Order: sequence, then structure tokens, then C-alpha cells
Amino acid sequence: MTPEPIPRRKLHQEVLDRLMARIHAGEFAPGQQLPSERDLMDAYGVGRPSIREALQQLERSGLVSISHGERARVLLPTAETLVGQMADAARYLLSVEPRTLDHLKEARVLLEAGVARLAAQRADAAGLAVLRQRLDEHRQASLADFLARDIAFHRQIAVMSGNPVFPAAVEAMLAWLGAYYHTLVRAPGAERLTLQEHQRIYDAIAAEDADEAARAMSDHLNRANALYRRFTTEGEAPGRA
Repeated sequence: MTPEPIPRRKLHQEVLDRLMARIHAGEFAPGQQLPSERDLMDAYGVGRPSIREALQQLERSGLVSISHGERARVLLPTAETLVGQMADAARYLLSVEPRTLDHLKEARVLLEAGVARLAAQRADAAGLAVLRQRLDEHRQASLADFLARDIAFHRQIAVMSGNPVFPAAVEAMLAWLGAYYHTLVRAPGAERLTLQEHQRIYDAIAAEDADEAARAMSDHLNRANALYRRFTTEGEAPGRA
């Protein structure tokens, strides 16, 4: 049997694990400050660099905030911070494995179709008024603002689902798709077609027709995906969806 030495763990990792265990155990509640760097150094018998590296990793994980001159403060994780932690990994995966783009596009169809279904089931007057406003703003948008208004319309539908995870997930999905989303369907009539599809989605949600809302969203995104494939295959200039 070939020997496999157990690697020595870095001190900051040990500090990180112990601090996370204390946070998860509820020793430090959201909003409460952690002990000072000096107190942590004394408690764990390590130097300041190990403490600071552990705290920085906690900050990157969205578990604490660090302000200059103050002790680290425990945060209540949000859907945005939890989903955002996957962003760098998703972008890297897209860069090294192009097929991931198709996987993400497929996931987006399922996600947003389900979100549209929930929005139709849970729609209220206030949410519909905002969605109507987003659609009107999209219709009046200049070419430069068209994409931003498009994203705002999709995000409002996610908000209307009533689940705070979905707006974060939709925005993260669009951020991960990045260049794809910015280069969809720049063809004559593309903006008009997108607005027609958005009107159909709005009408279904306003009518509280969950099946039609899901179907309209699915048709909208699948149409964009198919058009993107056609343009990239033919070598034409793609645009937006």
C-alpha cells in the first residue's frame, strides 16, 4: 500500500471552522459582533494573519461584514448572498466547458416557467401594477435601454412569485448567461417580437391563468434559444431576446 501523508491544515482554516461552528450554533446572533482580533488570537493561540484570513473568508461567504476599525459583525444570509456565492464558479465553468451554456439555458426555461406559474397563482393588484409599468417602460425603451428593461420585467415576475429566492436566482441566471443574453436576436423585428411575447405573459398572469403563464414564458425563452442557435450556426450577427 502506497503511503498517503495527511496534509497539514493551515491555521486560518482551523480558525475558520471553529468560528463557523460557533456561528451555526447560535453563539453569535445576526447583528452581533464577533470578538476582537486580539481576543480571537488569544483564544486560538494563533497570529493576526490567520485570524484576518479566516474573517475575510467568512466575509466572502456572506456570513459577516467587516468595516474598517470595527469588529466583524454577523450577518443574516440572504437569497442574494447565497446565490451570488455560485457566480464565480458558474462563470469559470462556462469559460472551460462551453456546453454548460446549453445546460444553463435549459435550466432558465424551467426556472422562469415555474416562476411565471407562481406569479399567476399569487398575483395581487400591487404586483400587477408594477408588472404593467415594467412592460410599458420596456415598450418605450430606447435600443440602449431595451435589455435593462427586459431584465426588469423578468425580475418583477420573480418578485410576484412571493419567494425571495427566485428574484435572486433569476438575476444570477442572467448574470451567468452574460454574453449570451447580451447577444440574443439582434435581428429586424426582434424587439417587437419580444414585446409581443411579454404582453402575452403579462396577460396570462393578470388573468391568473397559471398554465398559460408558464406556457407563454416557456415559448418566449425557447424561441429565443432557437433563434440564437440559428444565428450562431449561420454566422449572422446575434442580438437580444
